[in-house]
Amino acid sequence: MLPLKHTAIIIRLMRIHQLHSWHLSVAQAEQIQRELANQVIRYCEAINPRFIAGVDISAPDSKGIARAAAVVLNYPELKPVEVQTAEGKLDFPYIPGLLSFREAPLVLAACEKLSAEPDLLLVDGQGIAHPRRFGLASHIGLLLDVPAIGCAKSRLCGTHRPLTPQAGAYAELSDNDEVIGIALRTKANVSPVYISIGHKIDLPTAVHWVMECCCDYRLPEPARLAHLAAGGRPLAISQGYTRRLFD
Repeated sequence: MLPLKHTAIIIRLMRIHQLHSWHLSVAQAEQIQRELANQVIRYCEAINPRFIAGVDISAPDSKGIARAAAVVLNYPELKPVEVQTAEGKLDFPYIPGLLSFREAPLVLAACEKLSAEPDLLLVDGQGIAHPRRFGLASHIGLLLDVPAIGCAKSRLCGTHRPLTPQAGAYAELSDNDEVIGIALRTKANVSPVYISIGHKIDLPTAVHWVMECCCDYRLPEPARLAHLAAGGRPLAISQGYTRRLFD
């Protein structure tokens, strides 16, 4: 168990910065993205993580209930030390480019429960590889004030040259003559993932940590396990850490 005093400090550090309301029109949400994009920090100091977290969210079920998951892994072992989830209805409509307003509240609710403070966050979604340069990874990173990486399974905008088939092959993802991310093949002969700055990190560092977290799957391990947890699969927690599974 984490010492009670240490746990209290961690919970305070994971406090959400309330930068705006969640009850917004489409036009208001787009304007907030434009404004907050200017607050995204696209550089970083040295990152020496003890804990790396992944977050993801499931599609709503037949009752309209979705589950968000936050999974914290130790580094360099990359074993899960804590899993937290939150369930609820998604109030904002499904609109490409505005998914963070639909998904972020539930993801943040899961993150708020964490006792292990992540030093780095991998988000299944876009960072600045977004038409207004403010996707889910940037939104979550800014609201939690932690270094965050967008690691998306599909491309929202931009173009890149073809990749060679080997693991580690990459190409710059560009939009309107701006490099907004990297198309990265994390495993040989599988589709690439799209890496972009979320917050408080630069692009080469983001790519480095994604590759550091890959364990012979297409998705880096924090994002992969968060996807499984959001889908309802229990995860074994490494011994010596608090076991906190589904609510």
